[in-house]
Amino acid sequence: MAQQHVPIYKEQGKTYHADSCDPLIEAVEKGELELSAIGRATYPGERVPGHVLPGLQSVGYWNARQEQSWGLPWHRNEGIELSFLETGSMAFSVDGQDIFLKPGDLAITRPWQPHKLGLPNIGIGRLHWIIIDVGVRQPHQEWQWPDWLVIMPEDLAELTAYLRENEQPVWNATGEIHDCFRQIGKTIKEQQSPSRLAVCANELLLHLLDLFREQKVPRTKSLTDAQRSVELFLSSLEASYADEWTLDSMAQSCGLGVTRFVHYCKRITNQTPQRYLNAVRLNAAVTRLKSEPKKSVTDIAFDCGFSTSQYFATAFRKNFGVSPRQFRARADSGVK
Repeated sequence: MAQQHVPIYKEQGKTYHADSCDPLIEAVEKGELELSAIGRATYPGERVPGHVLPGLQSVGYWNARQEQSWGLPWHRNEGIELSFLETGSMAFSVDGQDIFLKPGDLAITRPWQPHKLGLPNIGIGRLHWIIIDVGVRQPHQEWQWPDWLVIMPEDLAELTAYLRENEQPVWNATGEIHDCFRQIGKTIKEQQSPSRLAVCANELLLHLLDLFREQKVPRTKSLTDAQRSVELFLSSLEASYADEWTLDSMAQSCGLGVTRFVHYCKRITNQTPQRYLNAVRLNAAVTRLKSEPKKSVTDIAFDCGFSTSQYFATAFRKNFGVSPRQFRARADSGVK
């Protein structure tokens, strides 16, 4: 069960890791939790040989019979993740929503969606999951499913469209989906043939397609365009404004060329990317000048991503009409 502690990728100002789940592994070793899983990279469980079911990143279940002292922090996966809560309850957060999963709930997270489990800790329950790499990191990129999926192309295309064009995070799983996860768990625990696991995974995806069809799930095409990728990136700057962003690195983070990135940024914000980033940094500086009175203006400038204090002072005065020091003095005196 040894893990490789390496990041999957760096994006939107953060380095995201797979679910290496050190606290989970520690709980298993202490006998506080039952775990049956296989995985690649940093995912927990027995290692999957490179030639076996490529693209299957992680699959398994845990069974917590007592309250746990750990949770899974914010992370992103390099594939589509289906998580099924068989028993118990589970705090699940995605896209700014805190949701309490109940027995029979199916949670779906796309590669671009940060999510976490626990509030802050995991509760009692049995949770199944499967993560399949579809070769994308952004909403607008075309999905590439592994070759061992034998679903007919037209059905797979329809399933992909449902998953890309609807980001509802939680569904009420059907009995067939429930049975598939239980069979997958049994297959892994008994170390049965990878062929049997592949059959179960194919069946699970077909039942997921049936669920979408039966519920006549609405699809929103705009969720798959490049503008959506840029919108997600710009919203993330509130947390990553201090990083050493360049125009090239911002475009690369969105999976776009510079010209297209600039085009969509101007359409969304009516500003160039550099000007928008500066505005986010200046607003952050305003907050910190008020909340950190003992910190020097120069340190705040660097903390907010400005390369020099002189440039920060010039940009601040141009935007707010006063220098950073004058602004702080007025804030301290209560003058608006």
